[in-house]
Amino acid sequence: MNILYGLTTPDEGEILIDGVKVDFKTPRDAIGLGIGMVHQHFMLVPVFTVAENVVLGVEPTTLLGLLDRRKARREVREMSERYGLAVDPDAYVEHLPVGIQQRVEIVKALLRQANTLILDEPTAVLTPGETEELFRIMRELKASGRSIIFISHKLKEAQTIADRLTVIRRGRVVGSPPPSASDSELASLMVGREVELVVRKTEAAPREAVLDVDGLTVLGAGGYVAVAGVSLEVRAGEIVGIAGVQGNGQTELCKALMGLVPVHGGRIRIGGRDTTHASTKDVLESGVSYVPEDRQEDGLVEGFSVAENLVLDTFDRRPFASGIVLRLDKIRQTARARLEEFDIRAESIDTPAKTLSGGNQQKVIIARELGTETRLLVANQPTRGLDVGSIEFVHRRIVATRDAGAAVLFISTELDEIYALSDRIAVMYGGRIVGIVPPSTPTAELGLLMAGGSPVTGADEAGGSPVTGDDEAGGSPGTGDGGEDSETDPREDKPGEAGEVEQV
Repeated sequence: MNILYGLTTPDEGEILIDGVKVDFKTPRDAIGLGIGMVHQHFMLVPVFTVAENVVLGVEPTTLLGLLDRRKARREVREMSERYGLAVDPDAYVEHLPVGIQQRVEIVKALLRQANTLILDEPTAVLTPGETEELFRIMRELKASGRSIIFISHKLKEAQTIADRLTVIRRGRVVGSPPPSASDSELASLMVGREVELVVRKTEAAPREAVLDVDGLTVLGAGGYVAVAGVSLEVRAGEIVGIAGVQGNGQTELCKALMGLVPVHGGRIRIGGRDTTHASTKDVLESGVSYVPEDRQEDGLVEGFSVAENLVLDTFDRRPFASGIVLRLDKIRQTARARLEEFDIRAESIDTPAKTLSGGNQQKVIIARELGTETRLLVANQPTRGLDVGSIEFVHRRIVATRDAGAAVLFISTELDEIYALSDRIAVMYGGRIVGIVPPSTPTAELGLLMAGGSPVTGADEAGGSPVTGDDEAGGSPGTGDGGEDSETDPREDKPGEAGEVEQV
């Protein structure tokens, strides 16, 4: 990907465009030959407007050499309307949701006359609805004659959108299966071994409450109520999953639990201790592990080495410190062991975290938070950016954490994950918990709750449970009994129409 965009120089081989050999020394060379790229982590300036971001580097100017803002806005508006990429040229990027930011990146590439568009993990931060909208845009681009290289680790996306598939593992092409290939076939090619796509877990045996949230209210960055009177209990030996469209208070809830944002009202207890206004350090020392939603912003110090990032929250405690002295030998020994155990692809433990891929950055955080014993695990989007093999591993570790007696609060926008891991599912909408249901609840009913409606079977007020039966610990989705796994899934996932896309 970086070679195709001129960011990295190849050591061997050649690149042909329309049958002609080309040599990219910089991204400008690639752009000039019709290559556009949307990075997994968007390359936008937050304090600039959409129009300013789109024309950055190719700014239209007036006769006096000044930036022609009117022309910039007009070009952005025309390009976005042509491809159904509705964006406001005057909006500031820092105020836009990630789905709209992605549209800005695509408009930016199209404005530079990109004939071949590279999308790097474009759905990693999107909700299911935003993903479907992206697929619509991709089909529009395909119909206009553009070629798309679509990089993703999500099997259903490969089967839904791609015309041709190429599977790359450890830098080599290992296969080109048809889009009709089964999940297990694709997963085996991607990982190099058979992958267990079903989460296997026994029925939960919940005990005492570890996390007790009562009437929690948290304000968002703009002063609005992001979490509105949430009450929730998570017990030792169970996984409570939180389902909901991103932006309904999940992020603020997690940050409040970790002492990262102030609590406006209500109470938080962890292990019977009031942590409502505790510092993040106090919360961590209470036996809490935390996988944050944004790995680069909240999970890593990117300039630190892998070894240093693996002990960010424990470096001042035994066995990594003796008084005020760091035990570097122990830190390095533990780092080597975790690199192997969690399959972190880094040149060495001294490699800076910022040089790792997004998936390997996530593995560093997972290794740090799941590599030790914990009383409460708060995991927000823990598998974002991981391949199917790594997802399988993380799922097993989360279940093992539960089985070891910890309480687990698990947040994901992937409904398959919520169904597979949760013993109980709490649904958030508009900053409230609008229902707590078992994992046997049909997708249609759960989706209705996520949209703010009441299920057909009836529901209590916010924070209550829809009348869908016993909401005690359950097993895999589709079983309804919380025990054995099932080959069938009543949620009836239906793949969409394929588009003209090459999926990697």
